[in-house]
Amino acid sequence: MFDADTRAVLRALIEEICNKAGQYENAARSQVTAKILAAAGKEALTLDELREVGEDALKSTPTMWRY
Repeated sequence: MFDADTRAVLRALIEEICNKAGQYENAARSQVTAKILAAAGKEALTLDELREVGEDALKSTPTMWRY
């Protein structure tokens, strides 16, 4: 679906945002990944717009221990 360069950029972006979640918050990581990949696959968004999609996904994932 994505070329190698795009996959590398998306992987780095996902990792950047997921690092803000706790190491063991798999639900948050899955949510961030799914939202970014869905947005990247259906729309032509800038890196900043994709970052915003990921950060919104992270904020909307419920957790008991997030600060």
